Amino acid sequence: MMGECNLDHSLEDVLKKLEDQKAYLPADLAEAMQAFLQQQSVDQATLNHAFHLLKKYDLATKEEQDERNESIKKMLKL
Repeated sequence: MMGECNLDHSLEDVLKKLEDQKAYLPADLAEAMQAFLQQQSVDQATLNHAFHLLKKYDLATKEEQDERNESIKKMLKL
């Protein structure tokens, strides 16, 4: 089942997904995202967005990963 997901993802879901994908992410982005998630009260829309940026990151093409990296940077205001 592809496409937009209407599930709300918890902070724990997002942190677990980040842990799963950490090896594939640029180290600085992974660390920044971890800090962002742990230091702030992140709203639900942002949690959902973060989850989907991380979901199947390892299977994405290099181009798709680069696009996701840019989206992560925007989200983290880097």
